[in-house]
Amino acid sequence: MDLSIIVPTYNEAPNVAELVRRVAAALDGAGGGVRTTAEIIFVDDSTDDTPEVVRLVAEQAPLPVRLIHRTVRTGGLGGAVVEGLRAATADACLVMDGDLQHPPEKIPELVARFDEGDVDVVVASRYAGGGTAHGLADRTRVLVSKASTAITKAMFPVRLRDVTDPMTGFFLVSRAAVDLDGLRPRGFKILLEMLVRRSFRVAEVPFDFADRHAGESKASVRQGIHFLAQLAALRFGKMSLFAIIGGLGAVLNVGIVAALTHWGVGYLIAAIVAAEVTIVGNFLLIERFVFSDMRGQASGVWSRFAKSFAFNNAEAVVRIPIVAFMVETGHLSAVVATAITLVVAFVVRFVFHSLVVYAPRNASPASAGRQAARELDEQAVQPGEL
Repeated sequence: MDLSIIVPTYNEAPNVAELVRRVAAALDGAGGGVRTTAEIIFVDDSTDDTPEVVRLVAEQAPLPVRLIHRTVRTGGLGGAVVEGLRAATADACLVMDGDLQHPPEKIPELVARFDEGDVDVVVASRYAGGGTAHGLADRTRVLVSKASTAITKAMFPVRLRDVTDPMTGFFLVSRAAVDLDGLRPRGFKILLEMLVRRSFRVAEVPFDFADRHAGESKASVRQGIHFLAQLAALRFGKMSLFAIIGGLGAVLNVGIVAALTHWGVGYLIAAIVAAEVTIVGNFLLIERFVFSDMRGQASGVWSRFAKSFAFNNAEAVVRIPIVAFMVETGHLSAVVATAITLVVAFVVRFVFHSLVVYAPRNASPASAGRQAARELDEQAVQPGEL
């Protein structure tokens, strides 16, 4: 095959047949000079009958259609794209959504630009000259999309200087130019991760972001949170993402202490209540956004929670008397004393969680430490490269 078209899908059964028909028509009508020997690879995480529909459509399709159905949605949509890249026959891999908001009729133009041979990635952009984002549901989503794009470009000004739409899901890339083993997909912005982890030669082609053919949009607040976590991890690395969550927990902790002491609760009781609330909250957040890539090899979730809860309570048992000492002897306010001790506790918490809570099962402490160090090195993007 000269072209592998990778389509990550999640409950897109009504769109499959039309997508295959329009892709085949676009390639068949492309004329000489543009690739026509293509395959479509559906990487499917669906809970509906999408896999069955893909199999039925494949039997009558005018071009090869392959299905990879994942029972474990590792890495979300980004992980599905990476799996499709690994399975692709061709070096030229085109990624597009399965809802037809990415018009298949644009494929020949992307391929033609790639065939000029001077770029590694061709990005289909909603914001390049002539492109539109009409398919976004409403004005709010348009504003969110543009604001997210502006923030992202501001955080990676060097790597994204030639890209107007780094968060598009419609692009063509040379598989040989991608370090697949270096990718750590967390969500649905896989192009962004590719672009900031490695230097590419990039060209753009404008396109009109269309309305969905069928089904409902997958956009949600949860996806927005995943995007922010992905952005923070790419820009700052695992430890800094841990720090951001720890910072949020610290603000919550100080706020609880301030509120309870204002209402007449003793500062020791206030500190205990604040500690317990933030211990649980921080665990849920780091479980989801910081160490999600290490959970598979670590002990079970209840074991992880028990280790984290026990350690943080032990740390609080040590820290709270220090707070009392600082208040009684140093004449600091309870809020200031709490804030100071939380800053010191951060480093100890991170080291413990990296080397103990999320250590691979049956690993020695030394090997766990080396593994954690490797994870941190691989996860962080060096600021000087961006």
